[in-house]
Amino acid sequence: MKDVLRAIFIVSVFVLFGGMSCRDRDKIPEWKWNNGTDTNGLKPSYLWVDAAGNFNDFANNKENITRDLTLAKNAGFTDIVVDIRPTNGDILYQSSRQGVQQVTWLGAWINGIYSKVNRTATWDYLQAFIDKGHELGLKVHAGFNTMVGGDSSILGNQGILYRDNSKKSWATYENLSTGITNTTDQGLGIKFFNPANDEVQEYLCSLLKDLAKYDLDGIFLDRGRFDGIQSDFSDITRQKFQAYLGGTIISNYPGDILPAGVTMNDVMSMSTYPIYFPKWLEFRAKVMYDFMSKARDAVKSVNSKIKFGVYVGGWYSTYYEVGVNWASPNYNTSLYYKWATINYKKYGFAALMDQMLIGAYASPLQVYGTTEWTMQGFCKLAADKTKGNCPMVAGGPDVGNWDSSNSVSQEDENQAIVNSVKACIDVCDGYFLFDIVHLKMSNQWTYAKQGIDLAIKQNQ
Repeated sequence: MKDVLRAIFIVSVFVLFGGMSCRDRDKIPEWKWNNGTDTNGLKPSYLWVDAAGNFNDFANNKENITRDLTLAKNAGFTDIVVDIRPTNGDILYQSSRQGVQQVTWLGAWINGIYSKVNRTATWDYLQAFIDKGHELGLKVHAGFNTMVGGDSSILGNQGILYRDNSKKSWATYENLSTGITNTTDQGLGIKFFNPANDEVQEYLCSLLKDLAKYDLDGIFLDRGRFDGIQSDFSDITRQKFQAYLGGTIISNYPGDILPAGVTMNDVMSMSTYPIYFPKWLEFRAKVMYDFMSKARDAVKSVNSKIKFGVYVGGWYSTYYEVGVNWASPNYNTSLYYKWATINYKKYGFAALMDQMLIGAYASPLQVYGTTEWTMQGFCKLAADKTKGNCPMVAGGPDVGNWDSSNSVSQEDENQAIVNSVKACIDVCDGYFLFDIVHLKMSNQWTYAKQGIDLAIKQNQ
């Protein structure tokens, strides 16, 4: 799905932008967290704070941060996740790493016009959230957009991939109908790194080490993945894949993996796959598993107490599109999906995570259910697939981009927020809502509070 349901600002021509598991409820009483310590009578509830979507409010105004975190606390949220590395790959915290820069502007919709929001303040953006969040009794986590290095929009180009021509080899190369092409040569949009590039991995781990110096409760890696099914077909990745095959030389490249220009829809309709495609999926999952292990080690080497985690989309059945296996290694993917090899399960990274946020991004009319594309189903399936290896798995909706056809009434959306809390939190370890900007724009705080209060009341 390439984050389609999560993106706040998408235009047709550019993209802007140690507790219990669900399987241990017979051992620990319901609604207890942190080894039985009551957290306001409720499992954790996470509220995401997207950088671009909220930049007009927060970039230069600490009072607005105080205002909105207070609203989040009063609504019953226990944790916030503040995005400090937006999709352009620049940062909103302090780092000594050469080549990285502070965010100076982001694009945002203001009064219906896509505009440049400049940051002129010099105070530490992340630290402001930590100070106020902790003062209010909220746990504060950093959201880190991972495999991104640039962003090109009608407002201009940003990021290290555009500032430094020597880093062009860091960008992903995609298998397009016109040939294998560097993403920076494709026009507007978010520009991904190649996750298989060792220099990229070292760069990101150094940024994470600096991030771990803050007094954070946790870090969530967002976009810790390949760009899509057409990524990555660079020479670097080709050589690594051939080595993974034991030195096999793929003479028909990329055709014996995926023919040029093949899309995810094409893949899903295939009755048979090219000869190396299943091993390619296995290899990409290993690349991301190995990176997550390195990233975890980087964070823990600085502060072992920070919880290391990841955001992933709940649509596991097609998440191989982006090269990620977020399940437990004890979940045998090949028993359920034809695209998975027997060894695909080896690279399930749930056990590397202290916490995981699941995008249960279904329609407001699909709150309840047992399958993907229902909020409750996404969360239940995630708990089943992670098999207790990750101590905290929380899921929930994107409450701003869940009705693309504008066919659902505002009343239905409001009630979906209320119902989503208990529907999700009952079948996993916590609740997750994306994004604070949507609650603000539609003044839906009261519905989040109703849902959290109802979940507490019915499970005491």
